Amino acid sequence: MNCTLCETRKEKRFCPALHARICPACCGKHRELILDCPSDCTYLKQAREYDRFRPELLEDERWFMHVQVEDLLDAHPMLLEDLLESITQTALGNSSLQDRDVIEALTALARSFETRANSGLHYEPMRPSLAQQALIQELRAVIGDYDAEGQEVGDLHLHDSDALKALVLVLRLALDRSSGRPLSRGFLDFLRTEFKKDGSNTHSRIVLP
Repeated sequence: MNCTLCETRKEKRFCPALHARICPACCGKHRELILDCPSDCTYLKQAREYDRFRPELLEDERWFMHVQVEDLLDAHPMLLEDLLESITQTALGNSSLQDRDVIEALTALARSFETRANSGLHYEPMRPSLAQQALIQELRAVIGDYDAEGQEVGDLHLHDSDALKALVLVLRLALDRSSGRPLSRGFLDFLRTEFKKDGSNTHSRIVLP
């Protein structure tokens, strides 16, 4: 039998996205491009073990290479955890959410906080996707709540530059864990694995890029 996609090469593996058999070449070529691969696909899991950090990301403007984040984990570890937990819960409630939605939302919000940190100007980033816009609002609320709770116990006001660092750390993790393909959910699947529904603290087990 020939591959369902190319119809030339021999089929050698079952594709759960198509519910049909395809060849390894088409699996690799179309994975997370035209194939909406389920997270439990064996071949997708194997591919993710080899699709880790891509050097070209350091030249991607979304990496925010100029933002120094080394001190964020010591200064505001709970803010980082709150942001990751918020994204995790949003993904659990919206199965259509993909890595690119999260990455675009984080990028837009990071640019907003960068503008505030550098010039004091406030603006609300608008995204074409309702899912992205909703996530921006949720993450902004997480940052606001963290700041308010900190001031209630006597902490200083959270600087926009620190909020920016937290967003950039999460964004770098998302870029690192995603394959970069349009239908990728590698980052979201990673969060679902690392964060428990019972709210257990797992930020210490997450290795940030």
